[in-house]
Amino acid sequence: MTTTPVAPATMRKSALWALGLLALATGALESVVTPTLPLLQRELDMSPAQGALLSIVLLITGALVTPVAGKLGDRYGGKRMLIRLMTVVCAGGLVSALAPNLPVLLLGQVLQGAMVGALPLSFILVRKHLPADRSKVAIGVVSGLFVGGGMAGTLSAGPVAEQLSRHWMFALPTFAVIAATALLGRLMPDDQPGHPRESGIDWAGLALLSLTLVTLMLVLALAPEIAAQPLVLAGLLVLLAAFATGWVAVERRAASPMVDLTMLAQPAVWKSCLLTFVICVGTSGALYLVPQLFAVSGDGYGFGAGATQIGFYLLPGAVAATLAGPLGGLATRRFGSRAVVASGAVLLAVGLLAMAAVHTEVWHLIVGKALVGLANGLCITAMVTSTATSVDEGDTGIATGLVLVTRVLGFAVGVQVCGAILTAGTLPGSDVPAESAFVTGFVIAGAVTALSLLVVRTTGKGTRS
Repeated sequence: MTTTPVAPATMRKSALWALGLLALATGALESVVTPTLPLLQRELDMSPAQGALLSIVLLITGALVTPVAGKLGDRYGGKRMLIRLMTVVCAGGLVSALAPNLPVLLLGQVLQGAMVGALPLSFILVRKHLPADRSKVAIGVVSGLFVGGGMAGTLSAGPVAEQLSRHWMFALPTFAVIAATALLGRLMPDDQPGHPRESGIDWAGLALLSLTLVTLMLVLALAPEIAAQPLVLAGLLVLLAAFATGWVAVERRAASPMVDLTMLAQPAVWKSCLLTFVICVGTSGALYLVPQLFAVSGDGYGFGAGATQIGFYLLPGAVAATLAGPLGGLATRRFGSRAVVASGAVLLAVGLLAMAAVHTEVWHLIVGKALVGLANGLCITAMVTSTATSVDEGDTGIATGLVLVTRVLGFAVGVQVCGAILTAGTLPGSDVPAESAFVTGFVIAGAVTALSLLVVRTTGKGTRS
């Protein structure tokens, strides 16, 4: 696709910082649920499986919105689509802030998930308005501020929820997003849209993929409760298979598919996707189980921590995950993607199994979570880099997009499985999962991660990584 050239260096510093402020605010809004999930479960009377669903619904929406947002941004202009996207995000933040119950909060999180598409739109604006050397720096600034916003949200969500209410922990960053969006609309120069594509957006594929993911999450979330009703469970599984089959059929025939399934025939791509899925399933075990274990107060296990304490306990893991990106890039260049992924997978499995065996002190979980965050970042960076360098230049976006969508799917499945394990491990009349349920979750996550080493052995052969 060709685009109308735009004179470089037309973006002033004020516009760039408005874009950075928006990234900071959206990062904070995205991260408020993780440290406060135990508090939300108590206040809204959620089961662990329902809490798991709440923690991933934003990511699922983001996985669906991101490729569409990028295409629309290329076609109609990055600024125009970014402002419209952030309008949806702001509406979602306000719905979440006012939500009286779980269904309304889930709706708010679905709308907030549109924020995941903001980063590619921001990169479109940066590349259109700045020369190549400055655009690389600007992309780094925007990405860094988004990560910084996530850490700020992790730290502030607990104190705000405990001192004010859960409503304000959504409202305050939403107000910041509204202000940043208004500032961006005023300061950011308009970008000229590109030429319309010959083929449109794959709306049928998007709809079927949405139905497939929603049905999959329902099966995982409801499995512990409907296990005694095999006909209901079987019906959901049949529905899931029908949606998935229909989606594959549509994508194979679409002129411009949302997900290019033919790309998966390339060994470098399908192995990267498989590794990404398995590693993210393992990582999500720590992502979900560690805050839950911090919060519970069982007989000889758990710490009864509040939302504020949980936020501080999770901070080292967030810092480790942030550092993992540049470290992974350097290590991949020095040692190759295969060595980095193998090392990261071993580190991840060790961290998960260590938390299964030893979790009697707060620092055990802090160190374990930091190891998991570092290992996951190393693996994902190496796999994205390997995939990008193993396909033709014109296929880079499609191939890396497949890996990133698989990453979200892996997190979603892993979190829901861990939520179902805790739900099944909660005795009737009690709201505290048994210690064995946490151990089981960590062990399963570690074992799944260890299995990834079987795939790692065959990667990197014949690639340009």
